[in-house]
Amino acid sequence: MLWLTGIVCLAVGLVAGLLIARRISGSSPAKVSELETRIQELQRHHAQYRENVSDHFNTTAELVQHMTESYRDVYQHLAGGAQDLCTEDVASKLLPAAEQTMFYPADDDSLEPPKDYAPKKAPGQSGALAENFGLDPDNGQSKEKSNKNNNKQTVNDD
Repeated sequence: MLWLTGIVCLAVGLVAGLLIARRISGSSPAKVSELETRIQELQRHHAQYRENVSDHFNTTAELVQHMTESYRDVYQHLAGGAQDLCTEDVASKLLPAAEQTMFYPADDDSLEPPKDYAPKKAPGQSGALAENFGLDPDNGQSKEKSNKNNNKQTVNDD
């Protein structure tokens, strides 16, 4: 009798476990294909959104460029009118000085790379913008780190 009770309990447990497992997993082929379709739809929507954003910013850049050109044309018209119609004092206030010309293209020759103004102890020493600045030439460590290591060794020797 004990045998029979054990086998019946095992069978009931297996059936209950299978039912619970199916209910929890719920991964039917129809649901999987539905989710894959939804993912593809979302990916297409996201790609379209990115394209719309890109188009928007391209259009915005073009419009700002046109606005800048129109502003420059209006400014040049006003400055020319001031030069022709106003006195020299008023025209000089409206016309840009040589160093303040905002709308006139700068010469490429006038542009210079940044200069290294770090103080040098010796003429052959590398400046602060050099790749090896502040490094010990022997082992590549910074001089501060090597000095700290030397100080620690001196303290430990005492």
